[in-house]
Amino acid sequence: METAMAAVVREAGAFGGLLYVLAPDDDNALWLAMAAGVPQSIAAPWRRVAASDAMPVADAVREGQLIWVAGQEEMARRYPRPALVLPYDFSLAAAPVASGAEVRGGLVLLYPGTRSPDLTPAERAAIEAGCRRLGDVLREAEDRGEPLRAADRPRTLRPPAGPAPSPGEASELSAFVDRLPGGSCALDMHGRITFITPSAAALLGADAATLLGTLPWEALPWMDVPQVEDRYRAALVSRGPQSFTILRPPDVWLAFELYPDPSGISVRITHIDPSEGARSSAEVPAAGPSRATVLYHLMHLAGTLTEAVGVQDVVEQTADQLLPALDAQAMVLMTAENGRLKIVGQRGYSAEIVDGFDGVPLSSQIPGSEVLTTGVPGFYTAFADLKRAYPSVQHQDGMASWAFLPLIASGRPIGSLLLSYKRTRTFPPGERAVLTSLAGLVGQALDRARLYDAKHHLAHRLQSALLPHTLPRIPGLRVAARYLPAAQGLGVGGDFYDLIRLDERTAGATIGDVQGHNVDAAALMGQVRTAVHAHATVGASPDDVLAGTNRLLTDLDSDLFTSCVYVHLDLAHHRGCLATAGHPPPLLRHADGRTELLRVTPGLLLGIDPDQRYAAQEFLLPPGCVLALYTDGLVEAPGVDIEDATAALAGLIEHGDPNDLDAMADMLVRHAPAPGDDIALLLVSPG
Repeated sequence: METAMAAVVREAGAFGGLLYVLAPDDDNALWLAMAAGVPQSIAAPWRRVAASDAMPVADAVREGQLIWVAGQEEMARRYPRPALVLPYDFSLAAAPVASGAEVRGGLVLLYPGTRSPDLTPAERAAIEAGCRRLGDVLREAEDRGEPLRAADRPRTLRPPAGPAPSPGEASELSAFVDRLPGGSCALDMHGRITFITPSAAALLGADAATLLGTLPWEALPWMDVPQVEDRYRAALVSRGPQSFTILRPPDVWLAFELYPDPSGISVRITHIDPSEGARSSAEVPAAGPSRATVLYHLMHLAGTLTEAVGVQDVVEQTADQLLPALDAQAMVLMTAENGRLKIVGQRGYSAEIVDGFDGVPLSSQIPGSEVLTTGVPGFYTAFADLKRAYPSVQHQDGMASWAFLPLIASGRPIGSLLLSYKRTRTFPPGERAVLTSLAGLVGQALDRARLYDAKHHLAHRLQSALLPHTLPRIPGLRVAARYLPAAQGLGVGGDFYDLIRLDERTAGATIGDVQGHNVDAAALMGQVRTAVHAHATVGASPDDVLAGTNRLLTDLDSDLFTSCVYVHLDLAHHRGCLATAGHPPPLLRHADGRTELLRVTPGLLLGIDPDQRYAAQEFLLPPGCVLALYTDGLVEAPGVDIEDATAALAGLIEHGDPNDLDAMADMLVRHAPAPGDDIALLLVSPG
């Protein structure tokens, strides 16, 4: 396998590769089996890649075709998560590894970002042939009973050894290195010092023998700063020269130049005076946020966007996280709707400016629209740059620089993000990739949020259709009703209420609670309410109403159960009759203010036993009294005894104004526990 892996890396013109396998004991993921040309630490975050992950190797295996990512900006657009962890200029190819028709894994090949933007036909042919060879090797290993297992530690191919110099050549090489100004050292692929000249050790302020075999940022505390390891990783991944300056305490400025090749990294170290060191640091083009800063932004933004449930949550979290972190002063989040640009949220702009762009056709020549349709970011250091690209644009916002970023989800642009800066921003390549990657995270969160909002809207429309829009007017009866959805989930559930006109002097009142807070609960609630209404209107007694509804629910064979109370109101004779199926008993406030619990033997919840019978109980319903039907969300609270909570509710009803049922209903809901459950309330009072 090592021979086949080394051959495909060499023949495809790559500097490194990662071989993943579909292990028999974990067929839903790809596991890293071998690394060539890069240390395992670089690929450690992706030792296991889920088959559904938005990663090049997962896409290649899932789609059965070669995936080519041509550089840092394309990586940031298409795969923001790996681009944030490795914000360097490199290209990669990912391809499925198969034997015959059976896919056995995936191969990732790494290329410098400075290479041509496309693979040559010869390179593509080499990759395809190499993947077939690797697939055959994996099949042969499985046939021998030696398949690669997910638990196996990935193997690392040693770089090919160079020609050994003769004694004379070695002497000349040593003299050549010693004559160079400054000092020199060599790092292996893992960053450990394998060679160092005495002059380099002196510049570092340490003994050469103690430095050999160590990581510089571990052996020398003053080198334990983000840019040192970051530049080493950049040299490994981009295969291009890197440089940085650093202060060796108390006052020695050192400049480092890194030159990578397949065997490791050669490092030149020179001393610079303090003024030159300060100038050099200032003159080095900004490379964007450091690796530590990038990871900080990644963790915070990813964490907060994971908690965002709706589109406005995404807008607020993006503004809260990105504007201060990136030193931007304003942002606008845009999507497409019916062929037009839709502003879904903004921070830092006036309503007049934003309203001028909301609803413009996507065909308009404005940067936010073009980024949305093409998926290609735009960076403008000055207004003159923006004016050249879009001659019709006006300088309305007073900003100095702008970044227009695509919001990518499932491989397609779903929106665009504008970041605006009051101070001039140059947007070097590293920062462009970081911004594009962060926008990719926002795009994925926005896609989830739009789906959540659509479900939320649909669920509320469903529940609104199932609950009564108005209650019937019945002579001699005053009513008030309230419904509050739960604070969690979709905000819909199975609580319901209804008032049913039976004739001029009789009515039915019902309230119930289907377990759950989702669309299924809301749908079943509609069926229960319809069944109660149907049985009541044919003149069934309360116990028969519940029995008939129960039989319907057991026939539906739902996994959800329902509690319910049904009350028959005889207004002519001032009497009531009720039956309950596992529901909290109603409260009756008498005209003198005394409030009692109407206890009746409760039957089983609806939907459990088709032969369940329910008891009915009559009670007096004198003029001026108030009958309160409610669901458990009005009284239940963590750590509070239900009887104590019901007694507290009775006290509130007792002190309420029986002549103003709406005010009483508002007061009862206002004193309810925090709505972790749905709340339904129905108050009725005979005249």
